[in-house]
Amino acid sequence: MLWRPPFTLDPGSVLGPLSRGRGSLNFQRDRGVWWLAANTPAGPGTLALLHRPDGDIEAEAWGDGAGFLLDGVPALLGADDDDTGFVAHHGVVAEARRRCPGLRLGATGRVWDSLVLAVLEQKVTSKEALRSWSELCRWFGTRAPGPGPDRLRVPPGPVAIRSIVDWNWHRVGVDLKRRTTLINAARVAPRLEEAVALRGTAGRALLRKVPGIGVWTASEIAQRAWGDPDAVSFGDYNIPSMVGHTLLGRKIDDEGLAELLEPYAPQRQRAIRYLEASGARKPRFGPRIELRDYRAM
Repeated sequence: MLWRPPFTLDPGSVLGPLSRGRGSLNFQRDRGVWWLAANTPAGPGTLALLHRPDGDIEAEAWGDGAGFLLDGVPALLGADDDDTGFVAHHGVVAEARRRCPGLRLGATGRVWDSLVLAVLEQKVTSKEALRSWSELCRWFGTRAPGPGPDRLRVPPGPVAIRSIVDWNWHRVGVDLKRRTTLINAARVAPRLEEAVALRGTAGRALLRKVPGIGVWTASEIAQRAWGDPDAVSFGDYNIPSMVGHTLLGRKIDDEGLAELLEPYAPQRQRAIRYLEASGARKPRFGPRIELRDYRAM
């Protein structure tokens, strides 16, 4: 399949929120090709994307979910994103937007895979979460269909999550609260997929009906599942500091973040993505977070 984007496109920036570096067993880049292994309504599937020199996107897919993944390529790369009405109220945001003309908000069209990783990232460091994510994908996911990289894995689906016994949850380092949230979500997984059609506040509210899924988790899912332009991850350890220091030169809390981003509503997350894509980072100072290995408890 060949698809020509009718807009300036930077696939790396658009697909960036799906990546977690080497810990992303379901999303990898190998020799210029982006590989995504995912659960779909039709079953597991693998998608390969190549950005050709002429600007076209070359896409190929394998597995039962191949058709779903190919149909979703335009949305995954931001074709459904609409930044109408977005105004850069800060010079830094305006400059980031100028420097990143190919940044759009992509949408996977599916809740489940993003939900599992978002729940794993609750209240722990990224290193801890990615270790658990990798081990869940390796032990309870499936080998990605097709000729992708050897490490590429389809994340465990709802049935697999419900089948994991307590000692295996302990083995992958997932505490009782997060495993309970995942099991609760797995029981109503088909219902949660309806959030993609609802979108916005209504979609996030549906996700939050699952005990253990709060504002932060729902926003992280919404950003990836339907490219929600206003889903701010309030409660995040890094975002308030990054945004505060970038726009004000000082640290702020969630209340300050809400106030600072208010002029950008209903596209507050878009402003954050511009800052992230332009290289804005939280200042490197302060004590390190103590790593907790739940497998040793």
